[in-house]
Amino acid sequence: MTQLATTGLTVSLGGHEILRDVSCSFETGEFVALIGPNGAGKSTLLKSLAGLQDYSGQITLDRQSLGLIERRERARTIGYLGQSGQAHWPISVEALVSLGRLPFGDENDQNGAAAIETALADCDLLPLRHRAVTALSGGERARVLLARVLAGQPKILLADEPVAGLDPTHQLDVMTTLHDKAAGGAAVIVVLHDLSLAVRFAERIILLHNGVVAANGTPDDVITPENLADCYGIEAKQGLVDGIPYVLPASRI
Repeated sequence: MTQLATTGLTVSLGGHEILRDVSCSFETGEFVALIGPNGAGKSTLLKSLAGLQDYSGQITLDRQSLGLIERRERARTIGYLGQSGQAHWPISVEALVSLGRLPFGDENDQNGAAAIETALADCDLLPLRHRAVTALSGGERARVLLARVLAGQPKILLADEPVAGLDPTHQLDVMTTLHDKAAGGAAVIVVLHDLSLAVRFAERIILLHNGVVAANGTPDDVITPENLADCYGIEAKQGLVDGIPYVLPASRI
């Protein structure tokens, strides 16, 4: 079982402390949602876990310091999807998705081709495979970039707001795909602002506030009236519809 863990993780940017003494762990086979208000440190934590952010403290991958693991090997284990949905050159959807196999060097082999085909199908991109990425809508490009990460078949998948800008159908498709990847053995860590999606799909939720972990546990443990009031400054309506949980922000406090 692969484990990614932080101990005393602290990040400062421009003289401002973004994360402070964050200790948490993630294991393959679980779906974890990172939530919290704007500026809480969610994206910074995800970048740190991907090895893309300077930090103090410790991040380990299977008890090895993340910074000491060779970059190619790290890229074979950890897949990262950032917030930017930009594409700057008019290559085809399939060609961009195939870049996810670069750490393995097998994009033209049978195994690589199969992984690329699965990623295209998972993100509903088969009809668009020959289209230029620059000709797509923002939501379509977001799905292409997710497919690129999925093509690498990462053991640890980090995704920063993967459903932002997507229509409701594709929001559900993407969340279901990510949940399936966790059920298939990957560790999936996703930054979300939609609390209903978080409580519906995540087995565990980490709530960040002012750069620290305010709560870490099951959705029922984390999404409480007290935490929503303290961290978001809201009152919310919570319940179930046909067994599906929802969280509806009702008013500011």
